[in-house]
Amino acid sequence: RPKKALGDKELWDRAEAALARAMDNFAGKGGWRENPGDGAFYGPKIDIKVMDAMERVHQCATIQLDFQLPIRFGLEYNTGIKEEGKQFARPVMVHRAMLGSVERMFAVLCEHYGGKWPFWLSPRQVMIVPVHKEWNEYCQEVRDRLHAEGFYADVDLSKATFQKKVRNAQVDQYNFQLVVGKAEVENGTVNIRTRDNKVEGEKKVEDLIAYLKEMQAEHK
Repeated sequence: RPKKALGDKELWDRAEAALARAMDNFAGKGGWRENPGDGAFYGPKIDIKVMDAMERVHQCATIQLDFQLPIRFGLEYNTGIKEEGKQFARPVMVHRAMLGSVERMFAVLCEHYGGKWPFWLSPRQVMIVPVHKEWNEYCQEVRDRLHAEGFYADVDLSKATFQKKVRNAQVDQYNFQLVVGKAEVENGTVNIRTRDNKVEGEKKVEDLIAYLKEMQAEHK
């Protein structure tokens, strides 16, 4: 509670106790710490702080309780209770900023991952690499299927050599390179490599899509 806080101390105490219980449930006792005097003037808050690659602390997300605006605007809601004097109650406003400053959050993530974005966050998820221009049409079909499923996918149709295409995709930090040759076209598959040049082998396109969806769901 800051020195210039608005409202009754009793209300502040109740709100701070409620936030403390919420943090105990979320982070566990001892998994968070109190910062005396750092609340907003209209109510207590939870600040989530992260460290960048240089171990500097940045505040990002914040959740703040606001008792004052509902009071000042005379806001009430119907409680559904018919007993006289209990039909209406005062709401509490919640200010929630999930990222805080978008630019700061983005900068912290850029430094943290050093350009090697995890698949679920990556702006360059898949590069499809045809071994020969003869397989360009099939590569475009695979790209369209991946794009329809919501993935970021590109096809390298340049005149560069196969090795150069793979290398370029790895330097550009595509999470996966899908190599396509005659066997893959005949089998309805792709041959998977990672940006770390690990060969994961041949996989059916539908199985690849299921695998990528699983990675995305698990935030990998």
